[in-house]
Amino acid sequence: MAVLKILELVGTSKQSWSDAAREAVNEAAKTVRGIETVEVAQSKAVVQNNKLTEYQVLVRIGFRIEGAGSPTASKKKA
Repeated sequence: MAVLKILELVGTSKQSWSDAAREAVNEAAKTVRGIETVEVAQSKAVVQNNKLTEYQVLVRIGFRIEGAGSPTASKKKA
């Protein structure tokens, strides 16, 4: 049985909301193993002088918990 833990992060980008989500996942992947899902929960932008200057997304990243039932745990015991 798999169990996922959810981590909430805010990604930012000067380019787009999708790029902001990609940046959040890329940053999380530096320290989190087994990322399986990403949900964009909220999108917003910073406006300066009537122009969008920064895109922001709140993402929920799901990753597998390594435990007794996971394939990774079996390999660690061997």
